[in-house]
Amino acid sequence: MSQPVLYIGNKNYSSWSLRPWLLLSHFGVDFAERLLWLDTPGFAAEVAKASPSRRVPVLHDQGRVIWDSLAICEYANETWLGGRGWPQDPGLRALARSAACEMHSGFTALRGQLPMNCDRQPNAYRWNAEAQADIDRVQALWAQLREASAGQGAFLCGGFGIVDAMFAPVVIRFRGYGVELTDTSRAYMDAMLALPALQAWIAAGIAEPHRLPKYEALK
Repeated sequence: MSQPVLYIGNKNYSSWSLRPWLLLSHFGVDFAERLLWLDTPGFAAEVAKASPSRRVPVLHDQGRVIWDSLAICEYANETWLGGRGWPQDPGLRALARSAACEMHSGFTALRGQLPMNCDRQPNAYRWNAEAQADIDRVQALWAQLREASAGQGAFLCGGFGIVDAMFAPVVIRFRGYGVELTDTSRAYMDAMLALPALQAWIAAGIAEPHRLPKYEALK
């Protein structure tokens, strides 16, 4: 069988690409990656060939085309992970899915004002009250999930899973912008940032030569 191919954007900035890449990498799925540089003259033509939505990420596997981060994670969970992407307990699984879907569809102020940048260091830049409300909601969600899975592991629902992949870009955002953290959030972020797969993504993003001024100009 041919190797699945995951098309992604710049590792330094593409939060949506990070999510399925991290899940596949953490669980040792054998896949090839194809990086398409965002905001370049060739991006539109290249992504149109790969993705019906003309966005990354998109996964090609055995003639199937799966686009959207969460859809790719669900496909991976069914195809390669044997269900390990979600908690086994039905109640905890329902909480994890709710949190993952809320991350997928919400937090627009956080996304817009604190874009992911793996190479960013905290400075004087600050965000407005709407973004702070999103930050507070994220940390409340993390606390709820950690309480519900107490004693089962260091991640949101014990072991690493899809819900953690969905929040991985937020971990990078909170670190890069110097967000004030609760003790629970700090411990969770430490666990995430210790993941070899996430460390590899961050290192690759920092090493990329292509920089986008719209993200680098936030001071």
